[in-house]
Amino acid sequence: MKSKNSYYVVWAGYNPGIYGSWEECQQQIKGFPNAKYKGFPTKAGAEKAFSISYEKYMAMNPAQEAVFQIDENVPSPVYPSLAVDAAWNTATLEMEYRGVDAKTGKEIFHQGPFPDGTNNVGEFLAIVHALALLNQKGSTIPIYTDSMNAIAWVRAKTARTKLEKTPRNQILFDLIQRAEKWLRTNQWSNPLLKWETHVWGEIPADFGRK
Repeated sequence: MKSKNSYYVVWAGYNPGIYGSWEECQQQIKGFPNAKYKGFPTKAGAEKAFSISYEKYMAMNPAQEAVFQIDENVPSPVYPSLAVDAAWNTATLEMEYRGVDAKTGKEIFHQGPFPDGTNNVGEFLAIVHALALLNQKGSTIPIYTDSMNAIAWVRAKTARTKLEKTPRNQILFDLIQRAEKWLRTNQWSNPLLKWETHVWGEIPADFGRK
């Protein structure tokens, strides 16, 4: 598999600097005691990382580090489009989902909260809800989600959930059944697209509870 990295920062090596291939990077670190290095997809990210110490870079949290890993070849989001997301409350075990205008963030629909749900089920239902709504309007705009699982479930027309049925979540299983039936009996041409969180930030439909 081809590496996604095109540039390599060597903080501690024979000749610290930025190198344009893994082979060049290896020449600087092979046999060097406690070599410090890391790969980046873009030159801009590598330059930014090299401008700070290795220790400071390694102390960053995932959100801070993601800024250095942005792939500049990823295109911007397509507009107009609809973005969907789900949220699961760890305290109440409730799930809810919604869809928003991807450009403006205006809420288009919001369902829940539902007891004893899961994020995956919410993401799946959100996509189908968006497809049905856009189908009614005769719209073929794209739908963005940050869940590849949900996209796979929609394409398979089956929610492959392991969620256990409880007296509290019967409504969710009813909604899943309705969603699967809709997928089997309707056609749509809306592209289902992955929201590139590491490049664009949180999906506009995010509930902001992380």
